[in-house]
Amino acid sequence: MTDSMLRIHFTARDLENVRIAQQPDPLWELVCAVRRLSTRQEPLVFTGWRRSVADRLFADAQAEHAVRLSKSLIPATGYIPDFLTPPVTGEGLSAGLEQVRATPRERLLRDLLLFAKTRATPGSATGPTDSGHIFAASLAAAFESSFRALLAPYWGPVRSAVGNDVALRSQALLEGGTRALFDGLRPWAHWKAPVLEVNYPSARDLHLGGRGLLLVPSYFCWRRPTSLADPNLDPVLVYPVAKPPLGLVGSSEERLERLLGRTRCAVLMDVARHRGRTTTEIARTLGIAVPSASYQISVLREGGLVVSRRDGKYVLHSATALGRGLLDSSSV
Repeated sequence: MTDSMLRIHFTARDLENVRIAQQPDPLWELVCAVRRLSTRQEPLVFTGWRRSVADRLFADAQAEHAVRLSKSLIPATGYIPDFLTPPVTGEGLSAGLEQVRATPRERLLRDLLLFAKTRATPGSATGPTDSGHIFAASLAAAFESSFRALLAPYWGPVRSAVGNDVALRSQALLEGGTRALFDGLRPWAHWKAPVLEVNYPSARDLHLGGRGLLLVPSYFCWRRPTSLADPNLDPVLVYPVAKPPLGLVGSSEERLERLLGRTRCAVLMDVARHRGRTTTEIARTLGIAVPSASYQISVLREGGLVVSRRDGKYVLHSATALGRGLLDSSSV
């Protein structure tokens, strides 16, 4: 651990309210991805992605403008306005962007003024606040375009890596409780009851005060965790997951998507990450309608990629050896 750390203080009630986000959060991933785009950090994982993104932005002036606007509020280091990463709901990008659009003017102004104080040349960061709702709407539109350019082509591998991490953390929590969960966060976090010491760019103390803590696994988070600056907001800790090189995985996923279709490919990957999934769970995770999930599962089952079995009142779906082999051969 370094001298700079985030010290998260738990009470007994907090330890009973530790949760793990079950899928990547689009806005946290976008914020972290914009940061990775601005640096040369972790070249093995991100160099292929950076090159692909550069080509995409060169060919799409609108997307390039959107990413440039996003970068203006997401520097490579330092403070990022908290309103850019609203509470994690698991409801997807649209819900997150709606929260950004609905940011109260007072909150917007406060965050932007704090951001301006941290920058050498604050300039435009505080300019648009006279029409806060217009600025928030413009920023949300830029974020949506940035997500399509930076993350949408790679969302399957991002989701897969996060899903693998969630499975490991959930198993640790189930078998050994919060101590085992926190011990598994080494080397960038150490549990010294009742405090979790986290490798962090500055020294901070966060007292949970009974609110609990949401752990948010992230593909684009790098080297050490991040969190919200305002201690009064719902406490979250965004942490990096183990990940294969994104450029290689992304190209493989595109080939598999051409074979199966994007939604069917996502359903197969989701089923393969678990021992048994209900149709409702699959639909909720992927953000699709239950009838659509049911149809995709039936097609995969007919193709021998998925098998379904009844367990009480539930029907559970699992990937077959053929389905897992297809995913493994595609490096998804």
